[in-house]
Amino acid sequence: MIIGTIIFLAAMFISIALGYSMIPALLLGLCIFTFLGVRRGYSLKQLAVWGAGSVRESFVVIKVMLIIGIITAAWRLCGTTTLFVYYGIRLITPPLFLVITYLLACLLSYALGTSFGVTGTLGVIFIALARSGGVDPVITASVIISGVYFGDRCSPVSSSANLVAGVTHTDIMTNVKWMLRTCVLPFIITFILYCILSFRNPLGNVDPEIMRSFEETFSLSAVAFIPAALMLILPLMKLAVTTSILISASAALAIAYFVEGAGFQELVRTCILGYAAPDSGLGAILNGGGVVSMLEVVVILIISCTYSGIFNGTGMMEPVHAMLRKSCLRIGRFATCLIFGIVSTILLCNQTITTLLTGEVMAEPYKSTGGTLQELAIDMENSNIVVAGLVPWCLGCKVLTTFMGVGAEAVPYAFYIILIPVCYLFTKKRWFPDRAAGSELQEGS
Repeated sequence: MIIGTIIFLAAMFISIALGYSMIPALLLGLCIFTFLGVRRGYSLKQLAVWGAGSVRESFVVIKVMLIIGIITAAWRLCGTTTLFVYYGIRLITPPLFLVITYLLACLLSYALGTSFGVTGTLGVIFIALARSGGVDPVITASVIISGVYFGDRCSPVSSSANLVAGVTHTDIMTNVKWMLRTCVLPFIITFILYCILSFRNPLGNVDPEIMRSFEETFSLSAVAFIPAALMLILPLMKLAVTTSILISASAALAIAYFVEGAGFQELVRTCILGYAAPDSGLGAILNGGGVVSMLEVVVILIISCTYSGIFNGTGMMEPVHAMLRKSCLRIGRFATCLIFGIVSTILLCNQTITTLLTGEVMAEPYKSTGGTLQELAIDMENSNIVVAGLVPWCLGCKVLTTFMGVGAEAVPYAFYIILIPVCYLFTKKRWFPDRAAGSELQEGS
């Protein structure tokens, strides 16, 4: 198992370093873990059944990814993205661009509770704005990733926050209270760092030719704001985020057809293949999106879910229990949870699967060493949930960078999700002092 894991990780790091697709490395890992399952005495058929069962459970997530691929293309085609870029260039104070991007991403992700949805809409807009104004798109993407993880981690309507509450049998609103308390320091430090970067990377003057291209290619009608307004308002009216995205995308396609004059074939082609601007200048800013842009991410999800099915079916993780208990006593519960979260995220490439696995595996070591499920919930929020945004091949990072057209180079600037576990590691005793087993959770002074 150890040798196989080392080979898998080496293949992943080589793929990223050379700029290759991660799919061959993931397939190599699948072959390795399948071989280990066979050596444990399981048939290929049984392993395939376990893997397929896990993949079936991911169909909902796959559907969401494909829908977001459509909306990112539809917003480009109908002029929504262009409208925000066009007026953003005129209205945003240049030295405050990155700060405004960070704060808006935090606000919208907290309201909607989805990192994918916000990145596929607001993120795409601000990346286009950054490219048109000469701001480094890698740094802009990092700012957006930090912002969307603010809401993904602690919004009451976030699927990941509700999943953590579910697997730890804790109250979501109590968890939100603790998450907001423990994020104050990382949020402030991140804000200061982005202020510095913002003044060093101001939004520059845009080539007049680009602005003329906007005006010639799109009507720049205020009606193009409708898809964005729907995306913001509908979830606040308790409509499911997936349904909201579909309605917003439908409105965008209707506007593209009736206002921008796009033909039916162009609508279909754009939804599948992504938006292609009529000239290279606009293309550098607006091209992208579509179902095709999400195919690599979908394949990664399918392979990672297959891993999960094999791991669960063969019991490869069972020997980990005793090791975790010893680790909790030696280095502390959060440090153990963080390390386990990093390793499982690296191997499984999936925030949801890692969360389910951590909740299942860590509950007993926490309780037997004096911890509580409430403590475990907050520890998971400050480790597993944000770590997913730091592993380039994990869906929690790969989906976001794919939407914005950047790569793993964006990770080091995602200060918020780096600082969450670091700050919590050194301040946890303020919130969760060590206590005897069975004691009640109390707030630290």
